[in-house]
Amino acid sequence: MISRMSSLFVRTLREDPADAEVPSHRLLVRAGYIRRAAPGIYTWLPLGLRVLRRIENIIREEMDGIGAQELSFPALLPREPYEATGRWTEYGDGIFRLKDRKGNDYLLGPTHEEMFTLVVKDLYSSYKDLPLSIYQIQTKYRDEARPRAGLLRGREFVMKDSYSFDVDDEGLERSYQAHRDAYVRIFDRLGFEYVIVKAMSGAMGGSKSEEFLAKATVGEDTYVRCSLCDYAANVEAVAVQAPAPVPYDDAPAAHAEQTPDTPTIDTLVDHLNEKFPRDDRPWTAADTLKNVVFSVRYPDGATEALAVGLPGDREVDAKRLEAHLGEGVVFEPFGEDDFAARPTLAKGYIGPGALGEKKPAGVRYLLDPRVVEGTRWVTGADESGSHVLDLVAGRDFTADGVIEVAEVRDGDPCPNADGGVLETARGIEMGHIFQLGRKYADALDLKVLDENGKLVTVTMGSYGIGPSRAVAAIAEGTHDELGLSWPREVAPADVHLVATGKDDHVFAVAERIAHELSSQGIEVLYDDRPKVSPGVKFKDAELIGVPTIVVVGKGLVDGTVEIKDRATGERQNVPTDHLVDRVVRLVRA
Repeated sequence: MISRMSSLFVRTLREDPADAEVPSHRLLVRAGYIRRAAPGIYTWLPLGLRVLRRIENIIREEMDGIGAQELSFPALLPREPYEATGRWTEYGDGIFRLKDRKGNDYLLGPTHEEMFTLVVKDLYSSYKDLPLSIYQIQTKYRDEARPRAGLLRGREFVMKDSYSFDVDDEGLERSYQAHRDAYVRIFDRLGFEYVIVKAMSGAMGGSKSEEFLAKATVGEDTYVRCSLCDYAANVEAVAVQAPAPVPYDDAPAAHAEQTPDTPTIDTLVDHLNEKFPRDDRPWTAADTLKNVVFSVRYPDGATEALAVGLPGDREVDAKRLEAHLGEGVVFEPFGEDDFAARPTLAKGYIGPGALGEKKPAGVRYLLDPRVVEGTRWVTGADESGSHVLDLVAGRDFTADGVIEVAEVRDGDPCPNADGGVLETARGIEMGHIFQLGRKYADALDLKVLDENGKLVTVTMGSYGIGPSRAVAAIAEGTHDELGLSWPREVAPADVHLVATGKDDHVFAVAERIAHELSSQGIEVLYDDRPKVSPGVKFKDAELIGVPTIVVVGKGLVDGTVEIKDRATGERQNVPTDHLVDRVVRLVRA
């Protein structure tokens, strides 16, 4: 196939788009792969669509290879199945809802667990029909509050979602492993660095859960790796090693002290070291107990105040809190009006006293796992300008439960390896696999007869990949200062053929090369524009990023044509008569 730049529907840009925040967004627009239609919504131009389709084909090949079968559901979905599973409400403002002319409720599909479950229920009724794995590649819709970074976080995106159906947990484990192995092959072929990490299931439910993250400094996901073992996890799923309880029989009684003008941890620590110095070492922020209060609104309209107690040297990680609270939950730190409505909560001086038995109605108090029985703290005395010293957990205060939402930092101990420490890095979520179990089968009554004739609930797995996000992730991982640089398996063409100069002979030779390559099954992007300077053509070739660039020009005088490797910049002059064979070997290597 030959695509000619003179007629291809593409325009390259020299200036970055004003709203571009990350390299992939900037370069995909400049190179003519996508165009913005609305915030978080993009039109796929011919070059971009070719890359997207190649990624989809890689996914199809590997999914078909494990026996999964492709189908396609509608994007416009009825309310009832999502009402049955509770997600019509749980999604909150995160989905697009609409009514038809008769007043019936619909949504634009954000994900399709319910539809997969119901179609299997409709068609299958026996253990003999299972195991089954089915998948689709389809556009999804989510009403992102802050769409950003081009294709990385949009309101409309392409997703491959597959689901496995098994009679028992052993079958689910086999299906999960088969999908996991297929995902490894898929990501190996896509051509960017990735890491597999432990993850939280979140609104999807289920037990075992792993994410495939593309390594990228612009990624929105933070993950950790252990310095000694193979432990890796999204920060949302990191389990804190709680210290052992501490004996407190000889601990002094708690005592309140005046600590004026100390509403922050830093000012409190300075005051403690000046007025109440320790004999063994200086006070640090880790000796203080910080109590942060949030106003929380759930998708069903219910609200509460949530107080989180954690060591003062840590902050609450908003993404970890979001993961624990669930899909569609909105939260924000207490504001002035919130404090005014609960006068027992002294802003800047909140302590467990006001959050314990005497706390105002509608406040839930949860503690970081590090706040174990017997540990001693300095914390607010629930009175402006006053703190309590030697307050002992378990003796002087308790809470409603435990929550792991404190920030994870470099140097934190590994949950799995003694002596191992965690190192943080950034990534882009590209795939997520879950052992869903029976959450959706229970909700929608998906049962089959087992070999003994007894009705049993089917167990499910869920496996997602974002093909459209993969376009951006690959661009993030392979671009350079000149432009895009695609791995061969996903590039929009195999060869970018550039004819330079004004000599008709140059264009005649380039035309012949294009046809000879095409006859060998090589996809050619041919820059045949007659009145465009060589400099512009070279810049466009580097910007567009096809892995092999062939330049027909001045070298014809010596009977040679230049081949350039886009990724390495390596150039070689090849005799014209040998060019086609050389290029075919490069492409098929």
